[in-house]
Amino acid sequence: MKKIDCIGDVHGCYDELIELFEKLGYSTTDDIPRHPEGRIPVFVGDLTDRGPASLDVIRLVYKMVVENKMAKYVPGNHCNKLYRFFQGNPVKQKHGLETTVAEYEALSEQEQKDIKDQFMTLYEEAPLYLEEPEANAVVAHAGIREDMIGKSFKNKKVHTFVLYGDVTGEFDELGRPVRRDWAYDYEGDRWIVYGHTPVREPRFKHKTVNIDTGCIFGGALTCFRLPEEAIVSVPSKQPEVPEKFRSFDD
Repeated sequence: MKKIDCIGDVHGCYDELIELFEKLGYSTTDDIPRHPEGRIPVFVGDLTDRGPASLDVIRLVYKMVVENKMAKYVPGNHCNKLYRFFQGNPVKQKHGLETTVAEYEALSEQEQKDIKDQFMTLYEEAPLYLEEPEANAVVAHAGIREDMIGKSFKNKKVHTFVLYGDVTGEFDELGRPVRRDWAYDYEGDRWIVYGHTPVREPRFKHKTVNIDTGCIFGGALTCFRLPEEAIVSVPSKQPEVPEKFRSFDD
């Protein structure tokens, strides 16, 4: 049976990512973490923005996913925004993108070309969401409704849901998008592994698990292992930002 390690939103927290791999039993050869049992890391999107080392995260994930094909990746909304920036679109440099752009602009012209090419290839070759039948799981950045699984990546509703969640179009008193709690109504028998919404502890609801434990906001970087259904986390090295975490009335 295929064994996968789903890793939550990294957001440029490179040191924590390396520490998590070590805790998971990976050893580094040729600058790449590898598991002795051939476990497959699956990145749940939002590799960049806000954290101190977004470009190092891109370089590592590119090596693992594209060059060595020993890991998998699905994009998040921050990945989508960086991709549009690299395309030359007029995206607003805020909500963390400004930190990645600052790193990028500090590079030489050749280094800029290299990292841009790496990220655009990584993004363009990635599925919008990932079905893993052997692990009985679907991995999607902000989650996915059961009736959307199997639908085209080009379906606009699916695209919006997977990147941003079940948004209503409204905003709360803190200016955050209001999202419906789709996991509360999930009745499927496949695991849905997702992130996007920072929570203090991994949130299990029916057969879904949110593993964005807010590493960038002083929480933790979390992995959900399948088929073991085990959680492994390492503490964040970033400053605590309590207001960024969400709570749910389960």
